[in-house]
Amino acid sequence: MKRFHATLLPVGLMLLTLAGCGDDGVPEVRQWMGEVRQKARVVTPKLAAPKTFTPFTYDSAGQIDPYNQQKLTAAFAKQEPAAGNGLKPDLDRRREPLESYPLDALHMVGSLERGGQHYALLQVDKSVLRARVGNYVGQNFGVITRITESAVELKERVQDASGEWIERPAKLELQETTK
Repeated sequence: MKRFHATLLPVGLMLLTLAGCGDDGVPEVRQWMGEVRQKARVVTPKLAAPKTFTPFTYDSAGQIDPYNQQKLTAAFAKQEPAAGNGLKPDLDRRREPLESYPLDALHMVGSLERGGQHYALLQVDKSVLRARVGNYVGQNFGVITRITESAVELKERVQDASGEWIERPAKLELQETTK
């Protein structure tokens, strides 16, 4: 097919060129065109044989019914304890005030010690709130694990892509104010 197109293009150009010349070369061109048509062969590629399809026959005699409701319930019950890793947050507990804000809205502005207890001073909006170890902070179930003079360390509980609860560390560092 490519050869046919390759020979047809020069022939077409020659005809256009000769069209303006006059009637002197027309019979020769027609003879040459006839020879080219006889020599040019149309080549069609053979089609590949179709793939054979063998259907699968399902013989349910003697097999377990995969959609039996009792068996599905039993299988899901076995998987349920293995699915949890014990890190699920307590959703029934009372929310603390600092859990209403994301961590990036909270700023540590200081720390203090009172009666042997360390407290972090956290600013949100225009309010300064006091927090201690064990308080919940942020919207990802973050629990304060350690308070130093320059930082508040906490662990957040978030769900990963598979839906499992995982812990990740987070930190709020002291914000220096310059005037």
